[in-house]
Amino acid sequence: MGAQDMERQALNVFRMRLLGAEVRAVHSGTATLKDATSEAIRDWVTNVETTLYILGSVCGPHPYPMMVREFQAVIGRETRRQAMEKWGGKPDVLLACVGGGSNAMGLFHEFVDDRDVRMIGVEAAGLGLESGKHAATLTKGEVGVLHGAMSYLLQDEEGQIIEPHSISAGLDYPGVGPEHSFLKDIGSAEYYSITDEEALEAFKRLSRLEGIIPALETSHALAYLEELCPTLPNGAKVVINCSGRGDKDVQTAYTHLQM
Repeated sequence: MGAQDMERQALNVFRMRLLGAEVRAVHSGTATLKDATSEAIRDWVTNVETTLYILGSVCGPHPYPMMVREFQAVIGRETRRQAMEKWGGKPDVLLACVGGGSNAMGLFHEFVDDRDVRMIGVEAAGLGLESGKHAATLTKGEVGVLHGAMSYLLQDEEGQIIEPHSISAGLDYPGVGPEHSFLKDIGSAEYYSITDEEALEAFKRLSRLEGIIPALETSHALAYLEELCPTLPNGAKVVINCSGRGDKDVQTAYTHLQM
């Protein structure tokens, strides 16, 4: 893990170590997800006879995006089953946050061929799309190659990676899964962005309304409801993928919220 992310995700690091994992800190670059991924790949190709590489998102070289999508697709299958039981029909809208995009792809994949279901991914606008401090790859990125895959990237005119920013460690990545890039290009999915401030407000709102403390990643998707709901007809069926609990993000939220 990037050293900065280990600080932001201290509770997750403790859990992994408690369960017996060795967690190594990466201090190069910005010490976040991109740099940790690069270092893991370097270690893998250096020690290929004794090392297996596995990625937790739908990024990187084939077959990893496909593998992770297939593992995560249980989310979409379960969503379809429960929607049919509860509503007698499919959802109208699927909503999920997108960093690398694994939780969103897990939700979307089951419904890719259902043209009457809107699929919406929400990225991190950070301090604002015009600030340069964001991780809105699909919104503001250009096509390039990172970690062995072609997708949309945050990059300069010479193809060098521009460091992303998000209050959420899980969205703080300058690329995105290639399948999300494809869905954007063919118009099957829509992608929007939410700022750090808006995500923090949604973090508080769900905690107070439902007693559920969401991950800061999920808070971006929740925040987009403020823009989405006024545009929907009464009775529209919306499924939001809550991609994780917020315990790991409480310290980060604590440092930003004046409460």
